[in-house]
Amino acid sequence: MKRLLKVGAMALGLAFLAAPLHAEDYVELAAPQPTGDPSKIEVVEMFSYACPHCYHFDPQLHTWIAAQAKDVTFISIPVVFRPTWEPLARAYFVAEMLGVLDKLHGALFKALHEEKQTLETEDAVAKVFVAQGVDEKQFRDAYNSFSVAAKLNRAKQMTVKYGINGVPTLVINGKYRTSASEAGSAEGMLKAADRLIAQERAARKP
Repeated sequence: MKRLLKVGAMALGLAFLAAPLHAEDYVELAAPQPTGDPSKIEVVEMFSYACPHCYHFDPQLHTWIAAQAKDVTFISIPVVFRPTWEPLARAYFVAEMLGVLDKLHGALFKALHEEKQTLETEDAVAKVFVAQGVDEKQFRDAYNSFSVAAKLNRAKQMTVKYGINGVPTLVINGKYRTSASEAGSAEGMLKAADRLIAQERAARKP
C-alpha cells in the first residue's frame, strides 16, 4: 500500500511539473497555429461588434496595446457566432480595406451599444459608413468583394482552430488562449496576456 502511495505521489509530482504554469487563467492550444510574422509576438483579439463585453473592453484593450513593446504585434479578428453577426464581421474587413478602420471601429460600437441600432444587414451597415463620410458605392463594392469574403472565411476558420466559444478572447502567439471567463475578469485576461508575452519573449533569448 505504501509503495502504491509512493508511486502515485511520484506520478502526481511529474504531472505537476509537466503542467503549464498558471494554467488556471489561460488554455494552451492543443494544436498551435502559425503566426503572420514569426519575428514578432502576435496577440490576436477575437471579438464582435455585437458583443457588449467587447464594447466595454475596447478602450482598456487599446490602452494596453499602446503600452506594448515593439516586438509585439496586434491583430483583431471578428467572430461570426450567428448569421446576424456576419454583416458586422464584413464591416470590420471593409473598414480595414478602405483605410477607415480608426474612424469606423468606434462608430460601429457606438451605433450598436449607445444608439441601439440594429446592424444585421448590408443596408444598415452602409448607413453607418456613409454617416462617417465613406462613399456608398465604395462601401458596397468592398462589402461584396472577393477579398472581404476570403477574409471572412479565414476568420471563421481561425475561430474554430483557436477553439473560441466566447468573446472577447486573446490568443497569444498562436499557442495560448485567455479570456475573462478563464482569467476571472478583463484585468485578469490582460495580466495573463502580459505573462504569456513575457514567457514567449524569454523563450527567444539565446
